Amino acid sequence: MARKKIIAGNWKMNMTPSQAVELVNTLKPLVANDEVDVVFCVPAIDIIPAMEAAKGSNINIGAENMYFEEKGAFTGEISPEMLVDAGVKYVIIGHSERREYFAETDETVNKKVLKAFEHDLTPIICCGETLTQREQGVTIDFIRQQIKIAFLNVTAEQAAKAVIAYEPIWAIGTGKVATTEQAQEVCKAIRECIAEIYDDATAEAIRIQYGGSVSASSAPELFAQADIDGGLVGGASLKPDFGAIVNYNK
Repeated sequence: MARKKIIAGNWKMNMTPSQAVELVNTLKPLVANDEVDVVFCVPAIDIIPAMEAAKGSNINIGAENMYFEEKGAFTGEISPEMLVDAGVKYVIIGHSERREYFAETDETVNKKVLKAFEHDLTPIICCGETLTQREQGVTIDFIRQQIKIAFLNVTAEQAAKAVIAYEPIWAIGTGKVATTEQAQEVCKAIRECIAEIYDDATAEAIRIQYGGSVSASSAPELFAQADIDGGLVGGASLKPDFGAIVNYNK
């Protein structure tokens, strides 16, 4: 069975609640494409207004982060239950910016992944290497380690529903894009790693996105690759261009 493409926008720290509503309303007609799953991962404060604005459309609203505890004295954090109650289905976990600026580790990513599955949230699990790691030739080793720790104690049934986003850190917001061959090579290695941890069926089912300066012009070739099942899109998801990325196949 062919995997359904999933194209997600990561808004990062952009858009006030009123701006979020305006953007969803602008993008609604532009991202209409039932052949792909469309997700807008928005700041926590925008989730409820964006959800309201997206009603009746094909847009799923996701979160950019969540904590790995149910509730408690964790000032400023968002619990999985809060996301579920708001209607969220997807949550980005372990984005390189969270790792770099907010001290997230492979271990905390794993805790969040397990907690997401407990609440039937689909985690979009991020992995990716720095330019130094790419130049030193350790990309695949490094990403295999990130994947193996992220999926610790995750069942095969859960893993099959996960989304993995491969984002080379050197290509995020820099305008540099990994070549199609580089992106496919790593996404294929990720799928092989999942097959080693679980089995071929799980590896066949899991969806792997490419992220890092994806544009309307690069999307068709990237998404045509055997192991690339869509994209995690940053800056371009805040513009009408996102419509062209979602409708790459039209």
